[in-house]
Amino acid sequence: MIEYFRVSKGLLEQLQETQQAAIGKAADHCAKSIGAGKLVHLFGTGHGSFPALEAFPRSGSLVGFHPIAELPITLLHHVYGDMGVPQYRFLHRQEGYGRAILEGHRLDPADTLVLFSHSGINPVVLDMALMAKEKGMALVGVTSRPHSEVTASRHSSGKKLYEVADVVIDTGAPLGDACVRLDGLDDPVAAVSSMLVMTVVDAMIAETARILVERGTPPHVEVNLNLPREGSARAQNDAGYAELWRRIASR
Repeated sequence: MIEYFRVSKGLLEQLQETQQAAIGKAADHCAKSIGAGKLVHLFGTGHGSFPALEAFPRSGSLVGFHPIAELPITLLHHVYGDMGVPQYRFLHRQEGYGRAILEGHRLDPADTLVLFSHSGINPVVLDMALMAKEKGMALVGVTSRPHSEVTASRHSSGKKLYEVADVVIDTGAPLGDACVRLDGLDDPVAAVSSMLVMTVVDAMIAETARILVERGTPPHVEVNLNLPREGSARAQNDAGYAELWRRIASR
């Protein structure tokens, strides 16, 4: 346990020291889209979907962030059966699937797309990245360069996420993700990428909000309902949902 805290603390400090500028650039793109009444789409497969789902609706999150959760490649906790690991292994490597997903969301060139992928090498994510670039959208890639730089792309373009994105946020997570080695086990345990990408997405939300306020277009904020002011909080959130629906329906 202590080793995990040591490694994760070091990686968080490295993230803060090296990625603040990149997170700031990503937030600027997000603020431009949200401030213009557009959307910031967020997507990842498998565990890469966690930060997308963190972005909205969540306490302290902002209307305008729009998670895309494609369930067959998001929910693999069954392992076998419906939406299991065998299906996930097949689907997230299929070229064309990522484009089909995005086609269902009526993208606007003024939108921003944020993609989360530890490896940054699989076809669904690369499909989306390349399609976003074709449409002129701002593209943010949150990935691990230590992992991605030493693995081969599985997309026919030969590209990796960090080679396509306009803004790259490098989590610094190690090759293979797991970070604790124990005597008696050949392979390391305890992944760190989820902890790092959750920090990235919330830092990006905070900076996006700061920029929007500074520009005179304060965002709609999702608030916690488990507070003494539940009635007004519910009304505030409902107004935010109505605004999100307005943005989606206007496409």
